[in-house]
Amino acid sequence: MTPKPFKIEVPQATLDAIKEKVRAYEWHEMPRGPGLEASWAYGANLDFMRELCAYWVDRYDWRKWETELNRFPQFTAKVEDIDIHFYRVDGSSPRPLILSHGWPGSVFEFLDIIEPLAHPERFGGDAKDGFTVIVPSLPGYGFSGKPTRPISPRSIARLFDRLMVDELNLPGYIAQGGDWGSAISGWLGYDGKGCRAVHMNMMGWLSPGVVPETDEERRHAESSRQLFDAEGAYFREQSTKPQTLSYAMMDSPVGACAWIVEKFHGWSDIRGGFENIYTRDQLLTNVMIYLVTRSFNTATWLYRGLFEDFSGAPVPPKARVEKPVAVANFPIDLIPFPPRSQAQKSLNIVRWTDFKEGGHFAALERPNDLIGDIRAFAREL
Repeated sequence: MTPKPFKIEVPQATLDAIKEKVRAYEWHEMPRGPGLEASWAYGANLDFMRELCAYWVDRYDWRKWETELNRFPQFTAKVEDIDIHFYRVDGSSPRPLILSHGWPGSVFEFLDIIEPLAHPERFGGDAKDGFTVIVPSLPGYGFSGKPTRPISPRSIARLFDRLMVDELNLPGYIAQGGDWGSAISGWLGYDGKGCRAVHMNMMGWLSPGVVPETDEERRHAESSRQLFDAEGAYFREQSTKPQTLSYAMMDSPVGACAWIVEKFHGWSDIRGGFENIYTRDQLLTNVMIYLVTRSFNTATWLYRGLFEDFSGAPVPPKARVEKPVAVANFPIDLIPFPPRSQAQKSLNIVRWTDFKEGGHFAALERPNDLIGDIRAFAREL
């Protein structure tokens, strides 16, 4: 099926309804006391959220960002039984690159790196470093279609491989991603018939039967367990009872915003101040994509799908992703990379870059670092 051109055009009535709910929100309490006024330790900070929502009502302009989101060519293609929304920018080099986002992100994460990746010569770089860039919305997210039941990263990888090879005729692609995008990219590297190599900025693939063996690996496993115990309640809810959560989040723009923004705060490198990493417009535009497409609920299904959608042949114990893998290791993340000695047991790592700054949402936080590492990896290939 030929991909169909697509343009984002949100009805004004939808925008008005969202703004009215934000305006009418009845605020409540948060813990107060010495040192707690700016605290996020209990969840999304109330004072920050009130200021963000006041800006949302009085100054935020979705139409401005809708224009930005429509800046690059967009399409939809039906793959199996789901419409996949994607950007396609043909670059100065025909090498294909697919960028996959995760939760609670969206294609908006990549908006500012699409053109530099496709056309480096426009930014003082070498045209030979360009890519044909494909940026899809995950099924159930944003402007893609919604599955009828939870599906897994492996199933999404199958859909994306078919998109790249069968629909777009772009074999030999590099798969890049963080969060769920790293898991999808890992599966593309393992299963994808058109995947040439994988670049990931989160540990998205763990081979069955691989366990920590050295003291360093065991220390990392314990610190990661403690971090997940402190920060992983959202994961447990979304991987067990996502439908219950959806009734609140689908009805409350402020609730959905708090749920999402708290993750941007908790998973980002905020040593220089949260407000210096993301603008209010960036935070709100990402949230608005979930709201205007009414996709908060189906986006969370991916967590449940991880545990109940076992499509494809079982992965043998200690099977690796044997295609070349590059790791962009940013220091702050919910699931930090293990020591290279352990990661190498699951992935054929040919490039490993440790960055001094940056977090989970690398394309937004450290775009130049991410762009440079993808380019360098592609040159090495």
